[in-house]
Amino acid sequence: MADGIDARPAVLSLADKAVPAWANGMKTADFLARGPRLSDLSTPVLVLDRAAMDRNIAEFARWIAAHGFDLEPHGKTTMAPQLWREQLDAGSTAITVANLPQLQVAVAAGFQNLHVANAIADPAGLQWLGEALDADPDLEVTVWADGLGTVDALERGLAGATRQLTVLVELGGPGGRTGARTVAEGYALGERVAASGRLRLGGVTGYEGAFAHDTSAESLGTVDDYLRSLKDLHARLRPLYPEGRIVVSAGGSAYFDRVAAVLGDIDDARVVVRSGAYIIHDDGFYRGITPSGRESDAPQLTSAMHVWARVISRPEPGLALLDIGRRDVSFDEGLPEPQVAATGLGEASRPIHATISAVNDQHAFLRLQSDDPLVVGDVVRVGLSHPCTVFDKWRVIPVVADDSENPRVVDLISTYF
Repeated sequence: MADGIDARPAVLSLADKAVPAWANGMKTADFLARGPRLSDLSTPVLVLDRAAMDRNIAEFARWIAAHGFDLEPHGKTTMAPQLWREQLDAGSTAITVANLPQLQVAVAAGFQNLHVANAIADPAGLQWLGEALDADPDLEVTVWADGLGTVDALERGLAGATRQLTVLVELGGPGGRTGARTVAEGYALGERVAASGRLRLGGVTGYEGAFAHDTSAESLGTVDDYLRSLKDLHARLRPLYPEGRIVVSAGGSAYFDRVAAVLGDIDDARVVVRSGAYIIHDDGFYRGITPSGRESDAPQLTSAMHVWARVISRPEPGLALLDIGRRDVSFDEGLPEPQVAATGLGEASRPIHATISAVNDQHAFLRLQSDDPLVVGDVVRVGLSHPCTVFDKWRVIPVVADDSENPRVVDLISTYF
């Protein structure tokens, strides 16, 4: 990829905790050519399941095609250009990012259709963006605006640029995150963008996940009400739109089925879904909230990430300490879920009936039955919640072929957080 952004690490290093010591200094191609297996790795280690990722990609592509939507998956989930490329190869029309630094990573990696699901107000960053757009006529970037101050910042920062920047009007709501608080405010903002010589009004957008965090009838109703407001704003702005592609964008990784139900009949714009976590899914938050469990045609997703940890202490009955902590696993949307135990990586595993009660910086407290035979040196596989806050803890991640006992390591990916 361009400008030194590699999809895979070129040379392996002890500085990357997922890399076993014996592979230090080895080229990735040489490492993979040796046919390493899970048992050749060291703990703690995050591994991705290739077979599960492939199924998730195919399932979501099927659902998107069935509804006639565009998919611009949120790249912030993985910040892994290799996985972004796979999502594009499966039919996605762009990659979404969350901020200026992520946009710069994507441009440096050679991606040309990019959606920034946020406002950019940094003067130096906007100057860079204007120069990047002028230098590459094939580079297409869309950003959000939710107020006149953002539009003013965009116009100042792009003063030296010649190409227009596409802007979507972001609708929010009282108590939400960003976004114009009312449809009327959104319309006034759309008028301002449409009148700008440096900006192009490209449609409307928002994030319904800011208003609900579960699948209760009340929460789903709140999401539907918000999406109807977004649809209303789009209809009011229709006379102001220029020629060319117009989008109505919503749909994180939790409520994309409600986007289909409420926005699916829009026929004068492309409906763009930005779900990003689907490629990895999880054993926690998304497992409990995605439509897989409530809609018959929803994509059937499975977790493609697990961490293997080792027992380093059995200080008292019913307690073991694992060599993972907040630097290795997520803890913002639930603690890791112990699933199986084994005497070592790649060895026959058994179910383990235990919970993790807390994680420190480098330790996890595993609560288990006092007669459990787990001993120091054994390993435990844990399921994880919320891939967004797992990937940011690993610069290099091994990919294994499947979830067999001792799968082959088939790839290594780099992340850029």
